[in-house]
Amino acid sequence: MPAPALSGRSPQPSLIRTLSPPALKAAVEAHVRYLKGLPAGTRANLSYVDLDNVNLEGVDLSEADLTGVRLAGALLARAVLTRATLYGADLRDADLREANLSRCDLRGACLRGANLGGADLSGCDLREGVIATQDSVDGFRILRHRTRQGELEHAVTRGARLDGAQVGGGFARVADLTDADLAGVNLKGARLNRATLDGANLSRANLYNADLGGASLRRAVLTGADLAGATFEGADLTEVLRAPPPIVYVDDAPLHEILEAHELYVGSDGRDGAAAKLPAVDFRPLRRLRGRRLAGLSAPGAVFFGMDLENVQLQGANLVDADLRGVNLRGADLRGARLVGARLSRADLSGARLGPLTIAQGRVLRTDLSRAALHGADLTGADARRVRLIDADLTRCRLDGCDLTNAELPEAVEASDPTSAS
Repeated sequence: MPAPALSGRSPQPSLIRTLSPPALKAAVEAHVRYLKGLPAGTRANLSYVDLDNVNLEGVDLSEADLTGVRLAGALLARAVLTRATLYGADLRDADLREANLSRCDLRGACLRGANLGGADLSGCDLREGVIATQDSVDGFRILRHRTRQGELEHAVTRGARLDGAQVGGGFARVADLTDADLAGVNLKGARLNRATLDGANLSRANLYNADLGGASLRRAVLTGADLAGATFEGADLTEVLRAPPPIVYVDDAPLHEILEAHELYVGSDGRDGAAAKLPAVDFRPLRRLRGRRLAGLSAPGAVFFGMDLENVQLQGANLVDADLRGVNLRGADLRGARLVGARLSRADLSGARLGPLTIAQGRVLRTDLSRAALHGADLTGADARRVRLIDADLTRCRLDGCDLTNAELPEAVEASDPTSAS
């Protein structure tokens, strides 16, 4: 149902209303009981309430009715707003970092200046929307936000998830969508000119007739995206990742045969096979390397984007500057591996072995992740003793149960709690 944006004229008394702090607290507590199915639970109805600059950090308002609510400047970091109705809401300058907005109705919402870093907007509806209300003088009139309506214009969305979201044509103009997950998002006809999409995942996105003129798409992923009619005039497409070839050859040998020879070399202690040297090779056609024995593999600058490498053995491997974004590395053995400058955003390294590799009595190789990009990666339960993380980006990295004993950490993490990189 259409819901209001906020009026530039004096609002009608029956539309925007105020709520005292005790009443707001009671509404939130009753909503929590409602979500848990407890007695005296009531779904929160905060439609058209003036909650500008309110502190709702970490609050669970899933399925709440927030139609037309004023939340400009509000503190909503880590809030849970799954399936909430935020039609026509004013979220200008709101702090929504790490908030869960999945499957929200955000039609006509104003997100100008909002910080959506690491937020989950998967499956939400961000299309245009307006609210008409009856006026005794003017008849029906359209209510508008106090500034400019709609879209994510000038919003900060670094690392946000927008996969499967529905957006309108004015989406993301001059927006910062660095490292955002836009997989499968419908951006048909969207005006993305001058937007920052560095490292964004646009796999399978619909960019039909989209305007990307002057946009920055450095290291963005365009695999399977519909680019028909899209405009890229003046755009920076440096290191853009497109669809891989069906088969990769290195010196006239198929990649899979080279890896088989490398495994034979590893299993025979160098008596048979041959050590693989595969700089800048695209491994994606293989899809998975689960459980493979690839210790000592030399693949600097190689592309493994989105692959399944669970339980792979890569002890002592050279993966400097490799693209490992979104890779499944659960339980992988990476002891002594060189991953300097590697891109591991959203990689799953839970339970991975990142500690030192013994190469002789009293001699070890430490795993080196210096300058690696690990934002949004999962290192839950990983063994990272003595790992080198100098100048690494651990933003929104999950480190629960990760053993970082004697690790060389980034200065920002050393100065805070090493078990939290939020």
